[in-house]
Amino acid sequence: MKAVVLAGGYATRMWPITKHRPKMFLPIGDSTVVDRIFAELEADERIDEVYVSTNERFAADFEAHLADSEFEKPRLSVEETTDEDEKFGVVGALAQLIDREGVDDDLLVIAGDNLISFDVSEFLDYFEEHEAPTLAAYDVGSREKAKSYGLVDLEGDRVVDFQEKPDDPKSTLVSIACYAFPRNSLSLLPTYLEEGNNPDEPGWFVQWLQNREPTYAYTFEGAWYDIGTPESYLDAVAWHLDGDSLVADSATVEGATIGDNVHVMENVTLEDTRLDHAVVFPDATVRSGDIRRSIIDEGTHIEDLDLAGALIGAHTTITNGTDGTDGSDGSDGSDRE
Repeated sequence: MKAVVLAGGYATRMWPITKHRPKMFLPIGDSTVVDRIFAELEADERIDEVYVSTNERFAADFEAHLADSEFEKPRLSVEETTDEDEKFGVVGALAQLIDREGVDDDLLVIAGDNLISFDVSEFLDYFEEHEAPTLAAYDVGSREKAKSYGLVDLEGDRVVDFQEKPDDPKSTLVSIACYAFPRNSLSLLPTYLEEGNNPDEPGWFVQWLQNREPTYAYTFEGAWYDIGTPESYLDAVAWHLDGDSLVADSATVEGATIGDNVHVMENVTLEDTRLDHAVVFPDATVRSGDIRRSIIDEGTHIEDLDLAGALIGAHTTITNGTDGTDGSDGSDGSDRE
């Protein structure tokens, strides 16, 4: 069995934090979003190859990341895009990867920016039991949230209807970006695209597929975070930390108050500062600040500021309400108080 980790997005909603790094590299505790997935795929003996589907802009970043890791299965498969406007769509890119890599096997497809609480091996057990297209489904608990995802309608555990991003969702059970396809189902991808169907989200292909052959849902409880916004990333960090905080040994903390769900990385300096639900990247300095639900990128210098809901780009200097970007991407829409 093969696996594809989808890692081709540009994460524009999280700029400037993700303008020059793949969002899959964002830390969750001592690991990263994508490394949590790689570790599970590495451990499952049924998977003999893992294709990391990314774009040309981030190919070198992934190459260096994998070279420094202990994972043996992942290898890059690069789509020829450098900008969001050039993307083929997930289904289109998947079809190209299958053709490019000559994939002729059952295939697990999972998003590299998803934090999930179930074991991937259990999902694959379920897939092998049914020997049919299988998706993972989660109750988001809100019809408003359900509008952003593929809505799943089940009879037992069989999918009888699937609606991608419905305007008026009838339930709150949605498909997450984790799918398993038998090789015979994958052979239908060219037909799907040739008919002019939507090449973007995999859910559109599942919607088309479930009308042609039995399709099943692996429904799980626990946690799922689609890390595409600053809010969802901070929520994922909070889920992992569970009210605790993680402060690197090399950080300097003087007169600072560390609240709940705070991750402070290497060589950070905190002086007379309060942090709560925040992530501070390496080599940043925060003095006399009150930082809440914010992400502070590496090498940033902040003084005498209260920030809530802020994204501060790398190597930015902001003091006393004035900012100088020093060649950085600066901040984006923080609420200063």
